[in-house]
This record gives sequence, C-alpha cells and structure tokens, in this order.
Amino acid sequence: MTTYTAYRAQLLYFTGAPNLTLQSHETDPNVHFHADGLIVVEDDKICFAGEYQQGTEYLDERTTLVDWRDKLITAGFIDSHVHYPQTDMIASPAPDLLPWLENYTFPTEAALNDYDHAKDVSEFFIQELLRQGTTTAMVYCTSHKNSVEAFFETSHAQNLRMIAGKVLMDQNCPEAIRDTAQGGIADSENLLQKWHGTGRQLYALTPRFAPTSSREQLDGCAQLAKQYSDIYIQTHVAESKAEIAWVHSLFPEHNSYLDIYDHYGLLRPKAVYGHCIWFDERDRARMRDTQSVAAHCPTSNFFLGSGLFSAKEAEAADMLYSLATDVGAGTSFSLLATMNEAYKVARLQQHYLPALQMFYLCTYGSAKALQLEHQIGTLLPGHEADFVVLDPRATPLLARRAEHYNSLEEMLFGLAMLGDDRAVYATVAGGKVVHQRSPHQTR
Repeated sequence: MTTYTAYRAQLLYFTGAPNLTLQSHETDPNVHFHADGLIVVEDDKICFAGEYQQGTEYLDERTTLVDWRDKLITAGFIDSHVHYPQTDMIASPAPDLLPWLENYTFPTEAALNDYDHAKDVSEFFIQELLRQGTTTAMVYCTSHKNSVEAFFETSHAQNLRMIAGKVLMDQNCPEAIRDTAQGGIADSENLLQKWHGTGRQLYALTPRFAPTSSREQLDGCAQLAKQYSDIYIQTHVAESKAEIAWVHSLFPEHNSYLDIYDHYGLLRPKAVYGHCIWFDERDRARMRDTQSVAAHCPTSNFFLGSGLFSAKEAEAADMLYSLATDVGAGTSFSLLATMNEAYKVARLQQHYLPALQMFYLCTYGSAKALQLEHQIGTLLPGHEADFVVLDPRATPLLARRAEHYNSLEEMLFGLAMLGDDRAVYATVAGGKVVHQRSPHQTR
C-alpha cells in the first residue's frame, strides 16, 4: 500500500519570476501562497501542494499528517557557489582576495588529499547546509580526486541533489594543490563519468579561475565541455581589481577577463560564474546571450572588500543571476543571511530588492538558471520533495516583529533581515526530514 506524509503549514512557491509591478502577490500567477496549505509527499516526490481543504482526500489511514500551521514551507534553498573545503578556514583575516588565497585557502585545501579528512569535512559541510535549509548547492571540491569522491559519496548516501566538481589548477599555485594539464582533465572526465547522473548527483567542470589554469588546461576544458554538453561549468570571474590586473598580465591577448572563458567555449547554459562584479555592458550582454549565470556572493564580497555586484545592471541587461554564500570567504552558510546582505548591496547602489524576489532567487530562480526547474525549486506535484520549513517566530525579536506583519512581503522581509539558522525549523530532502531544529536553539 502506498503511504504518504502530509504537512499542514503556510506554503509559498514560485512558478516564474514575481511581477514586482503588482500591488499584491495575490494577483501574480507566478507566486503561490496558501495561508492554510497542505503539501503531500509520496516517497521522494511531491504529489499535492495547495489549500488544505483541497487536499483532504489524501488524509486517510495511508497518510501521516504533520501539523506545522504556524510555520512557512517553501522550496529548499539553492546555493549556487560554495567551497566545501574552505569550511575549516571560514573567518580568516586578510587584506584582499589574493593574500587570503595564499595564506589560508590553499594550505587548507591541501589537506583534502586525505580521503578520511575530506569525508569528515564533507559530512560537516553537508549537515551545515541542511541546518540552514539549503538542499542543493553548486560545490567546489579541491584539485584532489579524493575530495570529490568523499563529497559525492556523502551526498549520494543522503540522496541529496548536489552539483560538484574537481578544481583544475596547474599553475600559479602551491605544489600540494597543483595538478597537470592532462592529468587534471583526465581526472575530471573519470569523475564525471562516474558521478554525473548517479542518483541525484551532477558534475561541474571546475577550472578554479583563469590565472591557475594554463592555456593547455583551458584547451582541455574546452574539449570536455564540448564532448559532455550536459554537464555544468563553474569558475570565478572579475571578483577583485587586483585579480583582474593579474589576469590581464597573464592573458594580454583577450579583451576582458570574461573573454578568456568565452574563447575556450565555457560560456553556455549551466555555466555559473562566481562574483561578476567588475563587468561592463559588453560582459553582461555576453552572459545574457550565452545564458551563463552570475553567482552573487554578497557576504564574501563585503568580507574581502572586492566590490559590489550590481543586481540593477544585471536585471537591466536581462542577465541571469542567483544568490550564493561562497564560504569560506563568505561569512555564513545561511541564504537568509545572504539575502540580508544582498539587499544592502542593492540599497548602496540605489536599487531595491523585494523579499519576494530574494526568495525567488534562492529557490525557483536558481533552479531555472541551473535548468533544474523540472526537478527542484518549487512545490509543484511531480517535483522532488526538497523543502525548508521556516519559523517566522523563531527568536524573541522575530516573534515580536511578527505581531505587526501586514502582508506576506513583510513576513518574508522580516525572515530575510532578522533570520538565521534558528529560523530554519526543519529541512526535508528527498522526502525525508534531514534536519529538525533543537527546541533549545531559539533563545
């Protein structure tokens, strides 16, 4: 007999970008909010999401009903750019990106060649994501195969939808994390053949950034990208001015930093570029035309003083972008905290990000940018049962503020500005509760 688990709660999900010109979400066909909602899970898939009264046919002896009426369920958060090996060196001081890499990042990543250590870090990292309501992430491993194997094995064992890849870097880096042009490409092909499409795992071709890959290695990336057109691509671009100057000295024949990747055929759908701060109109247009995605990492950019990503200019150019934590340059695994900082970055540039838009960017918007909107990012029937349960009254301050909410937008904005891991009451991935908040965690 088929069994079901049903959750009664407030529900919010998207089926497209919210129309920010409307006065209310109630008239927006892309925004679905049910004050008294029901979501029903059969095995690892959603089979119903809507008004509670419309779903009562599921509430029989086959169904376990969980009553979370004072909570808000939305699709699981999607983090589009994060470094799992950097978990142990988060909050490391440095005056800029390049000394931060040299003094902290590279030495920390060298230790991930040890499989047991990589497994330990990956297990903690994934539990931290789930504790923050993040059910999918686009993850950088290190240049060592062991780091990739450890991560995918951990994720696969928990039936999570994750994207990850081996970092490629054959120059301008310490020997302990350096691969070779041919060896790095061969390792990448071996790993993608093993893991891409295994369970819910997906592979990303991952040149770290242009300065640490030789032209020969970038040529190899171009060949792999062409041969395996369904895999993801992830790297960094235009993060800091010092980095850009270095890149220009190494690749003087190219018009811009982004043009290097374009030359090697690495701009395309499912290609995600971290930061994209120092872009001009031509760069944004090229991102738009190739359907490449910018990962906006505000806590990281503030922490390293790299600059301010312009959501306003990205939107004006119709360029795809998503929100990401970037840990460990980022200062929190929480996408709620990331929304908070993204909002401030926008305000510093006389732009306004409504909470509805930020929640969209962390759920359906990211899923669509990653071409995963038919699997995750929403609560539509048939989608994978990945969702986060948020507590609008998780802390004394949130609870007091909640007494004065007058709209859905105000509630979401309160969660984005005042929420953190304590606001995540539970996380469900693959139809299973994979995290539930301790009752002692809210005070």
